Amino acid sequence: MAKSLQDQLLAMGLADKNKAKKNNKEMKKQEHLKRTGQENDTDAKREKAEAARKEKAAKDRELNKQRDAEAHKKAIAAQIQQLVDTNLIEAQYGDIKYQFVDGKKVKSQYVDQAVWDRLSRGQLAIIAHRGSYAVVPVPVVDKIRERNDNHFIVIADQTGAEMDDDDPYAAYQIPDDLMW
Repeated sequence: MAKSLQDQLLAMGLADKNKAKKNNKEMKKQEHLKRTGQENDTDAKREKAEAARKEKAAKDRELNKQRDAEAHKKAIAAQIQQLVDTNLIEAQYGDIKYQFVDGKKVKSQYVDQAVWDRLSRGQLAIIAHRGSYAVVPVPVVDKIRERNDNHFIVIADQTGAEMDDDDPYAAYQIPDDLMW
């Protein structure tokens, strides 16, 4: 008489007795459920468990997307920090106050004359950096805007302001050295 597949696997050492017992027990349980008509209950339980598993997997995927988005934001912030740190222009003898608008408030940064001239011509920009402000070249600002368009950046207008027709002071020239 030929041995069953289970006996052959046990003889070759590919399966162990505990797994064989577990399989036999499960098969007897299924046969009992078929005979008593309770098999439909287990199918419903399985379907419910499968639905819960799928729901949990979807929730886990959503959480992973959120974590990835947060990690991406942190990576962009780190890139911006590094760009500003490596291209920071420091005013060694900052005795001139350069004023700019941040939201509804007028802020100021002390710079030297060379930096003030380049800021007023639009060659340099002021950027929010580590709770303060830093001066960086405009090409660096372009790289920062590629990464985060909402980062606070101030660049002086390179063109003259347009005059209104009704402006009573239109005939008066604004001196180049005027500081407000």
